[in-house]
Amino acid sequence: MTALKNLAYLLALPVLLILWWWWATIGTTSFFAPTPGELVTTFVDTWFGPRFQQDILPSLGRLLVGIVLAIVLGVGLGILIGSVKRLRQLTEPLLEFFRAVPPVVLIPLLMLFLGINDFMKVIVIVSGSIWPILLNTVEGVRATDEVQRDTCASYGIRRLDRLRYLTLPAASPQILAGVRQSLSIALILMVISEMFYSSSGLGFTIVQFQRTFAVPEMWSGILVLGLIGLGLALVFRVVERRILRWYYGLREVQRES
Repeated sequence: MTALKNLAYLLALPVLLILWWWWATIGTTSFFAPTPGELVTTFVDTWFGPRFQQDILPSLGRLLVGIVLAIVLGVGLGILIGSVKRLRQLTEPLLEFFRAVPPVVLIPLLMLFLGINDFMKVIVIVSGSIWPILLNTVEGVRATDEVQRDTCASYGIRRLDRLRYLTLPAASPQILAGVRQSLSIALILMVISEMFYSSSGLGFTIVQFQRTFAVPEMWSGILVLGLIGLGLALVFRVVERRILRWYYGLREVQRES
């Protein structure tokens, strides 16, 4: 019963929006607003074929590699910077500087230094999506309970064990909050990097549809991006629930007490 209730909450608003869209496009002949039926037909005809391998799979590959690299680098550097006070004070202005620079303006520079290839597109994704993870990790490590840290040090617990059993669990809620923010940034940067410097991928294909006035196909590309974003969010929610099950359990106990 609870599963059906959750499913109803999940689908209610999308179904209402589709019904409203269907009602708004009844009898319309607008070139720029396809009906839901026309969009579904175009979506299947466009993306369930050669374009799946030519455009969707390469884009997904770049996106996933970029996200994994951003997580590894962001968490690793964040733990290092957050654990050493002097290093944190030294790097804080530099981190704030680079965080304030829009990643889009770095694309021409990265293209000049790295060339136009998949590696450049992955670096573009990493350059923008790493910051929420890095800064949240620094703050999460910094906020670790000092009494617990001193207790671990007093008992001679090794640094690696302190990191595994104290620092990472304590900082994991903020680390995952940073990862959640970085997913949407990574998707945006994947599209932007493919729009101007690529011969394949979703960003490139959507721009080609726009330039040739293939409006239903362009809408279907936007639908693909939305579905990828939804898929990432659902996968992340499952992973987050698994990693933070102790955290949600603790919050539930605190609410009941």
